[in-house]
Amino acid sequence: MSKELAELWRFRGLLWQLVRRDLKVRYKNSRLGFLWSIAPPLMQVAVITFAFRHATNFAAKFPSYSAFVLVAMIPWTYFQTAVQDSCQSILMMYTVIKKVYLPREIIPLSSTISNFIHFLLSWLVFVLYWYVFRRGPILWTVLWFPYLVIVQFMLVTGVGLFVACLNVFYEDIKYIVTIVMSLLLFVLPIMYVPEQVVYTSHIGGRYHPIFIWFYMNNPITALITGFRKTLLQPPSPAAVGGPSLPLNVGSLLFAGLISFGILIASYAYFNKRKWEFIERP
Repeated sequence: MSKELAELWRFRGLLWQLVRRDLKVRYKNSRLGFLWSIAPPLMQVAVITFAFRHATNFAAKFPSYSAFVLVAMIPWTYFQTAVQDSCQSILMMYTVIKKVYLPREIIPLSSTISNFIHFLLSWLVFVLYWYVFRRGPILWTVLWFPYLVIVQFMLVTGVGLFVACLNVFYEDIKYIVTIVMSLLLFVLPIMYVPEQVVYTSHIGGRYHPIFIWFYMNNPITALITGFRKTLLQPPSPAAVGGPSLPLNVGSLLFAGLISFGILIASYAYFNKRKWEFIERP
């Protein structure tokens, strides 16, 4: 793997050019530019907040339900968009890799990095909304924020490399990824908080403890929950059905370990099969 990393470093200029191309092409002939990347999640947050405030009393119990949804929607949008873009990135440049030599991993990496730039810029929207407009407090747990960003980048890059490689040989993968992403929006704690799953399970015995453990400690849930607990004050017990759970440092470290493992395993698998791309039927 060290040889592949050295080769990737040698082509870092090309990688940056592809990232710039992705950013330019995405907003070519657009007057609003970057705003179109944050408009969909902001609209989703507005619709979800409106629906939950008027259809149920659930959102009304939160001090700022829109902020809770926004903090979850930003990392989720990055994960969803980057993985879907990476999935089809190799096939979109298939004619190029058949004629020109370049490290194949540069192609999905450019999608991951360009979306990562949007991910970072999206947090500026949150800063303006929460700290400037809503006058929210700055918590000491914000020190965990850089760690969460790095872990998310490792997770997204690992998953992106894996699905990009698989999609070259099995084009059903792009459909599977699309379906899974649409379902995860409702399964993950984006419109609600994980405490509600925990307390509902304790009261009714609805979910097995093993399921609760996997749900709480899978990397995506851990990251979404981590961002919320590092940036926002905990909701009231009335809103979540019990005391708000503290920041779980063990879960965050476990998510970092799993994300790093996914990245290494996916990169190894990608390097093993990348020279077979031109042989696809």
